Amino acid sequence: MDFEHYSPLHIQQQDLTISFIKQHLQQFSDWQLEQFKAKKHINEIVSMRALYVDELLSRLWDLVGLNESFDLSLLAVGGYGRGELHPKSDIDLLILSDHGFSKESEDKIGQLITLLWDLKLDVGNSVRTISDCIEQGKADITIATSMIESRLIKGNEKTFEKLQSVIGESDFWPSAQFFTVKKEEQFGRHKNCRGDGYNLEPDIKNGCGGLRDIQTIAWVSKRHFDAHSLLELTSYGYITQGEYHEISDCQSQLWTIRFALHTVTNRPDNRLLFDFQSDVAKLLGYTGQRNEAVEQMMKMFYQTIRRVKELNEMLLQYFDEAILGNVATEFHDIDEHFRIRGNKIELTSSGHFQDNPESILQLFVHIADDKRIKGIYSSTLRELREARRCLTHWLQNIPECRTIFMEIIKHPRGMGLPFTLMYEYGVLAAYIPQWSRIVGQMQFDLFHAYTVDAHTHKLAKFIYNYPNSKGDHPLAHEIYGSLEKPELLFLATIFHDIAKGQQGDHSTLGAVDALAFCGLHGLTRHESKVVAWLVEHHLTMSVTAQRRDISDPNVIIAFAKTVRDEKHLNLLYCLTVADICATNEDTWNSWKASLLRDLYYKTLTMLRRGLENPPDIRDRIRDRQLKALGILAGLGISEEQVKPLWKYFRLNYFFRYTSAQICWHTQHLLAHEDYSKPLVLISTKNARGGSEIFVYSKDVPTLFSSVVTEIDNKKLSVHDAKILSSRDNYSLSTFTVLEEDGEHIDSDKIQRLREAIVDTLLKPDVINSNLIRLERVKRPFKFEPKITFLPTRRKRTQIEVVAFDAPGILANIGTVFVDHGLMLDTAKISTIGERAEDLFIVSTADGDSLTKEQEESLKASLMYELSPST
Repeated sequence: MDFEHYSPLHIQQQDLTISFIKQHLQQFSDWQLEQFKAKKHINEIVSMRALYVDELLSRLWDLVGLNESFDLSLLAVGGYGRGELHPKSDIDLLILSDHGFSKESEDKIGQLITLLWDLKLDVGNSVRTISDCIEQGKADITIATSMIESRLIKGNEKTFEKLQSVIGESDFWPSAQFFTVKKEEQFGRHKNCRGDGYNLEPDIKNGCGGLRDIQTIAWVSKRHFDAHSLLELTSYGYITQGEYHEISDCQSQLWTIRFALHTVTNRPDNRLLFDFQSDVAKLLGYTGQRNEAVEQMMKMFYQTIRRVKELNEMLLQYFDEAILGNVATEFHDIDEHFRIRGNKIELTSSGHFQDNPESILQLFVHIADDKRIKGIYSSTLRELREARRCLTHWLQNIPECRTIFMEIIKHPRGMGLPFTLMYEYGVLAAYIPQWSRIVGQMQFDLFHAYTVDAHTHKLAKFIYNYPNSKGDHPLAHEIYGSLEKPELLFLATIFHDIAKGQQGDHSTLGAVDALAFCGLHGLTRHESKVVAWLVEHHLTMSVTAQRRDISDPNVIIAFAKTVRDEKHLNLLYCLTVADICATNEDTWNSWKASLLRDLYYKTLTMLRRGLENPPDIRDRIRDRQLKALGILAGLGISEEQVKPLWKYFRLNYFFRYTSAQICWHTQHLLAHEDYSKPLVLISTKNARGGSEIFVYSKDVPTLFSSVVTEIDNKKLSVHDAKILSSRDNYSLSTFTVLEEDGEHIDSDKIQRLREAIVDTLLKPDVINSNLIRLERVKRPFKFEPKITFLPTRRKRTQIEVVAFDAPGILANIGTVFVDHGLMLDTAKISTIGERAEDLFIVSTADGDSLTKEQEESLKASLMYELSPST
């Protein structure tokens, strides 16, 4: 059965009712979806939908009697004007008049629009005279662009031709002005989509390399060359036949995904969100275990937008010369094969890349050497693309290329613009076999915002910019400036995630790849082992700082034993900070900065002292008490006043809190008149960057869950918790919290939070019976919680919980601990994106660690509480 069977032209006049047309539309949509599933070419499918709507509108135009209004024209504009319609795309219409609208014609136009709304069609309409069109088009390039793409559906042809004639005149958006604004528009569009298309939930239409970038080329071509298709550009010599077919192929690939996305969501979505990726991949015919289908689809998508980005950049360079006349007249020879043209590097010998593959790498050495070079000239980009595709083996297999590659890595500016261009133009993928596997590699860990290759590139840029980031990352800035061989750090950066997507631990596998790569590139055995060690342990410092109790000397000793010396510590710190920053835009905050900084300095002290000479804990406690007493004396508080209070505090209190915190607590506790009521203090001066909530209250099992419930209700996030008990059964607990944006608690929220915590502690049974329960929802990627029991320490059990973050998760975990009769000692809370990675240190009511049977029972309860429904 073909389109003719569904043509609206065959609908009988008496059948042109709302109900019949709706049914006819649904039948056509169902048939169109069958065509899509049968792999009919997407260009035909979107064109058929536009043709169907053309014919339906023609019938309805006649039905309401507009065919009698001889000067009116019904025009398709925008994407519909190009003859393209996806299932939920807007049907953009312009009803045009030369002389204006009579009362009768306005009434009939109203009838038509009402009819279209009743049919539930996604219509965007405007009613204008030609003079209105010119006035509004000159004021708004979006309106102008839509009219440039207009075509006649029904009505007066002369009215339409008059509009075309007027907008075709040079003073209606001169091509130079049109091109300039369109370039700016594209830049702004990319910026709104994170600056590139390689985030994990990309915008198919507006992102870098998306459909709008193809349309920008077409718009500029039509305005300047009056080219009605990109194929016509081949006659002007701007693109080759091969490049035209490549653009067409890319457009078809993006159209296919967009059609499937509209079908799955049943709305005009352009964002390929996690929620829809699995269903879209299935509709497109991708198969595989777990996330394999999505990975295959997304790799195809990222490869497509990379091709579009290259072609878009190359063609806009050509247009810049042809339209704006920005032809460089200054040339500076570099050598016999390269020169600087304006501010771009140009290859002067056609075919040189193909004949001499090592010259591909030499191009980037020249870029590093000369600050004047800001990019690659368009003709050279074309040469590079063609040479890259003609390669029959990896560039790293050529000895000359290996020498040049290391020259780039070691160059002071090599990891700046040269590395970025090598990444963007596929040279890294042509050089390193393992890199080619991570191009467009998805990450299903709920907190990365970018593909593996895009994340790695961003990480390298963060490290490269350390010399200019003293304000944001002062310690990394200082350390980086002292590195003897920063190239080791950059090599570790390239390989740190290069084994993602493979079976096994990516850190271990990546270390093996890094060791082999370094050996191949002439590094010494020691240097190669340093790079491999960094790759293998690139997560260790982050995990230790965020998910371990770094106030525990045993944790510091264990980490110091892994690090071994100051050189490894310095390199790992620089890599860790950049890795967190490059994960997504919201991951880094003052709290994480302070944790890593504390871990760095504590480890550095341990290494300099010697691992065989750990600090004496009792000496540290006495030192803190003396310092605290000195500060309190300055406030007029004597040792005699303090001793009766301190005698109830266990030694772990003085070990876990600083002298300044001890003074703060003591000063307010001495002034607290009614010890039957909780004392709640909130400070925004925590040295670690968070807001500190100190709670002194009768010790009850529900304290943790009750307090974190109130914190959660105020839309604050808990990052750390210390739950200590005094000898007289009071709790001295501290919760470090931040606003959702990573800032201190808003000042007007402090008093409300304090009152809420006091109320909940005074009535624990009432509040605790109404704790927020986790919302059990289906997630796009099923993420089962992981419960791990770490080695037991000092009659305590350490529990690591990795789960999907949701409102009330901490309160619910606390409730499970209460149900099992456990006492919570410490909580280390780390939430990255939608993933909670928390450490809890607990003991039984008798003060012992958990038995194996108790661990199994607790694990079962936590898994039940935290698992999403299937």
